Amino acid sequence: MTPSPRTFAELTTMRVGGAPRELREATTREQLIETALDVWGSNEPWLLLGGGSNTIVADEGFDGTVILIATRGISEVSTSFTVPAGRAASGPDAPTSHEGSIVIRVQAGEPWDDVVAFAVSRGLAGLEALSGIPGSTGASPVQNIGAYGQEVADVVSSVEFLDYLTGEVETIAVSELGFGYRDSIFKRGRLGIVLSVDFALTPSWRSDTVSDATALSLPIAYPQLADALGVAVGDRAELRRVRDAVLELRASKGMVLDPTDTDTVSVGSFFVNPIVTESFARTLPAGAPRYPLEAPVAQRVMPLDGSAGTQVAGVDGPTLVKLSAAWLIEAAGVKRGFGVPGSGAAISRKHTLAITNRGGATSDDIMGLARYVQALVQSHFGLILQPEPNLIGLEI
Repeated sequence: MTPSPRTFAELTTMRVGGAPRELREATTREQLIETALDVWGSNEPWLLLGGGSNTIVADEGFDGTVILIATRGISEVSTSFTVPAGRAASGPDAPTSHEGSIVIRVQAGEPWDDVVAFAVSRGLAGLEALSGIPGSTGASPVQNIGAYGQEVADVVSSVEFLDYLTGEVETIAVSELGFGYRDSIFKRGRLGIVLSVDFALTPSWRSDTVSDATALSLPIAYPQLADALGVAVGDRAELRRVRDAVLELRASKGMVLDPTDTDTVSVGSFFVNPIVTESFARTLPAGAPRYPLEAPVAQRVMPLDGSAGTQVAGVDGPTLVKLSAAWLIEAAGVKRGFGVPGSGAAISRKHTLAITNRGGATSDDIMGLARYVQALVQSHFGLILQPEPNLIGLEI
C-alpha cells in the first residue's frame, strides 16, 4: 500500500501535522477488528484516530500506521435496566412512565454530537449537557468527556473492547473502567480499541404522551447552564431546550466547530483543569474559582475521660479542589486573542483555554504558545498546567 496523501492537518480539528506512513480506514466493526489485528501483528508503530478533535501531531507526521475508525451505528439493546442510584426522578416534574433506563449501543466511529442528538430526539436524558463536543464516540470513555455538570461516566453501562495483548474482544463493565476526572483505565495503560459503547439513558417523558416538547432533562447541575435556562440548579428543563442552551454556550466560547470561524480551529480546551489540595488552593487569590471534589472530613471528638474502647477514625486524605485553568491563564496575563507575532497560533478570542490555528500554523507554533502559557501560569501560581490533547511526536 502506498503512503496516504492525507495529512493530519486534514484529519484533525487543529489542522496541523504531516502525513502518516500508512492510513487504514475501517468502516465496520468486523473490518476494524481485522485491521487492528493485522496492524498489531506487524509490530510497527500504530495510532488510533477517530474525529481528530483531541490529537495534535508533529509537522513531520507519524512514521507508522494510522487506524482511522469510521464505524457507524446506534441501536437500542435493552430496556431492562433500572435507573442508576442518584438518578431516580422525584417531584412534580418526574416522569410518569418508562421508569427504567434504556441502553443504546453506539459504534466507536459515530460522531459524538450525533449520539447526543439521537438521545434528545427520543426523549432519553443523560447526555444533553454534552452537546456540541467534537470527536467520535469511541473516545468518550477514554477521556471520560464531560461538560456542564455531566460526564459519560454517569451513563456508560459497558464498553466493548479489543484488547491489544490478547487480541480478544471483551466487554468491560462500568465498574471496571476506573473513571476519574478526564481519566479512565485506557489512559493508564490499557491498550486496545474501543469497538462500541453502551449507554444507560433515562426515558424522561413528563406524561404518557411521547413528545419531544415534554421530554425532561436530568437535574441541571451547573450554575451557568441553569442561568442560561432560567431555572435553579437541581431543576429539570425541557430536554431540547437544554441541548440548545449548551450549544449556544459552547458556541459563545468557540467550542462548537464552525468552518467559518478560526476560533473553533482547535482541540477545544487545551489544558486540563488542575486538581489540587485544599491547602494549596488557599494560596491562590480570593477570586480564583474553586470546586471542592470531596467533602471535608468531619470533626472527631475524643472523650476527655479516656473511656475504654474509645476509637477515633483514621484521617482521610486531603480534600481536593478543582481549579479553573481558564481563570489561571487569564490571571497570569494571557488575554483572549493573544498571539506571538509571526505565528499562526493564538489564544481564542472567545476563551483563554483554547489555543487556535488562525491559518497556516505549524505544530511547533501551537506547542510554542502552549509552553509560553504553561510557563506564565507556573511563575505566577506555582503549578504546571497539563495538556488535555494527545501529543504525537511533540512535547510540552
